[in-house]
Amino acid sequence: MDSERVSEIEEKLKAMEDYLNLKDKIIKLKKLEEVMSSPSFWDAPKEADKIVAEIKTIQKWIKPYNQSVERLKEVKELLSEIDCLDEEEKKAFSSDLEGEIEEIERKVSDLECMKMLSGEMDKNSCFFSINAGAGGTEACDWVKMLSRMYNRWFESRGWKIELVDLLEGEDAGIKSVTYKVSGEYSYGFCKAESGVHRLVRISPFDSNKRRHTSFASVEATPEIEEELDVEIAEEDVRIDTYRSSGAGGQHVNTTDSAVRITHLPTGIVVQCQNERSQIKNRATCMKMLKAKLYQMEMEIKRKEIESMGGTKKEIGWGSQIRSYVFQPYQMVKDHRTKYEEGNINSIMDGEIDRFVIAFLREFG
Repeated sequence: MDSERVSEIEEKLKAMEDYLNLKDKIIKLKKLEEVMSSPSFWDAPKEADKIVAEIKTIQKWIKPYNQSVERLKEVKELLSEIDCLDEEEKKAFSSDLEGEIEEIERKVSDLECMKMLSGEMDKNSCFFSINAGAGGTEACDWVKMLSRMYNRWFESRGWKIELVDLLEGEDAGIKSVTYKVSGEYSYGFCKAESGVHRLVRISPFDSNKRRHTSFASVEATPEIEEELDVEIAEEDVRIDTYRSSGAGGQHVNTTDSAVRITHLPTGIVVQCQNERSQIKNRATCMKMLKAKLYQMEMEIKRKEIESMGGTKKEIGWGSQIRSYVFQPYQMVKDHRTKYEEGNINSIMDGEIDRFVIAFLREFG
């Protein structure tokens, strides 16, 4: 265990205290808690709810920071005892401490990212879709690979994952898949992955062992709260029901429980087949449609602002954002940030935080 690394993290935490304005947040928290302790606090329920919500928001900054500081103190204390151990014990002990250090580093990195995630919807959960592009069976296999990568990433962050819709490829892989990803700031992080992902490898489906290029698109859409005012006229949507094609037992294969909604003015299509109930699938579809329409409106406004003032870089839907090269060499490169890594196996196992953080640092 490198004590210099511990010192670096300690310095980073000290700098983070100023970066996050934690002293001001602590002062504000104490004042709000004093207000909350008043016997008449709940006499005005709406104002009380606002204060409670503000306290919870401040605690989301202070609590993980304090936890990281305390955990680092424990690591430093344990480091001072490591020389008393024999070589075998020292090796096992160092491994445990390494895991603890990595977790502290991740907490600090997450705090930094939270500072960057200031968008209106960044705190929300999201719907996360992966769709096969050009490349046929190879592209469907690429979607399956990405699905595995992202599921491991979601799990590593402790987010809840629900399968919303799945369309398998004709010969292999997955043609399209949509998940609901629930967890704080999941949209803020997931939006960094929106765009086209390019795969270059020797295809296992090509008997001549030629190198193929395949594409898959990723889209993250924030889950919109019900009270958000997004009006959808009844005559603007077409609702189709069909028999579910995925796993789910006898029921989903014998009833038309799956729902597809098409928004006629925009051409947006959403579908859901994960619930046994057609009513529940329809409700999920409407929620996704509202989210996509809201996001479309925000994108239009963003482009209007950019046209007036200009931006450093254009990041549009459908643009190629990242390449994953398996042969003739191994490399994953993000074309927006220019960040790249050679350990493709760890990335395909879900270790993509460095790519996401590089994006958030540059584009927020």
